[in-house]
Amino acid sequence: MNNNKLSNRLQLVLEQIPQGSIVADIGSDHALLPVAAVGSGRALSAIAGEVNPGPFEAARRGVAEAGLGKVIAVRRGDGLEVLEPREADCITIAGMGGALIASILDRGRSLGKLEGVRTLALQPNVGEDILRRWLLSHDWVLAAEHILEEDGKIYEILTAVKEDAAAGISNELLYRDLKLDCGLVCERELLLEMGPWLLQAPNAVFFAKWQAEIAKLEGILSSLSRSAQPSAADRRHKISSQIKQIKGVLECLPKDKL
Repeated sequence: MNNNKLSNRLQLVLEQIPQGSIVADIGSDHALLPVAAVGSGRALSAIAGEVNPGPFEAARRGVAEAGLGKVIAVRRGDGLEVLEPREADCITIAGMGGALIASILDRGRSLGKLEGVRTLALQPNVGEDILRRWLLSHDWVLAAEHILEEDGKIYEILTAVKEDAAAGISNELLYRDLKLDCGLVCERELLLEMGPWLLQAPNAVFFAKWQAEIAKLEGILSSLSRSAQPSAADRRHKISSQIKQIKGVLECLPKDKL
């Protein structure tokens, strides 16, 4: 059996997979996630998809070493092309940019590859807001959000399920205005940027991420202050407003559990 330990990031992705799932892990690299999902009994079977030859071969070796070749299929292909409609009920994609994950899902959706899928467990390295917007636009509702730091990097994990208004699973509810204790109201645009669940239960990593974002925006603002271009004035105003908004939210959020 393969005894490779998952990183904290992948362990958290693993925990988003519903018990008894059939998982398709896209961009599987060494197939660590599907091996762990099946090996732990969380998934009944899995598909490990890889487009690049090196990681594809590594995934094949990983599955073979784990002795799971009969229940994990390793396939080479681009995105969800490795998957047949209704072949899996949970899709995991980890370690890519949010825009790339969104494009993989969008192309797969147009090919019918999301038919039968009930859960998406996604870990974008950047561009989380882009992914939230895609999910919102295609009737997927965030069921959970997690944020953690590992090896000096901050990661977010977004878990989404299909919209079901009758069961109370709706984006209308998720993205309704969120009123913070101080009276500040977070509207949909801000919820998409910062995360509707993360804003309701912020941890130290969440604060660290947005403090770093403020520092980055202040650096841009400093550079723009040296420009006499008319467009620079507009950007300065926009960035100043962003900084003010983020600072206002962070000041409002509870810090007693940090």
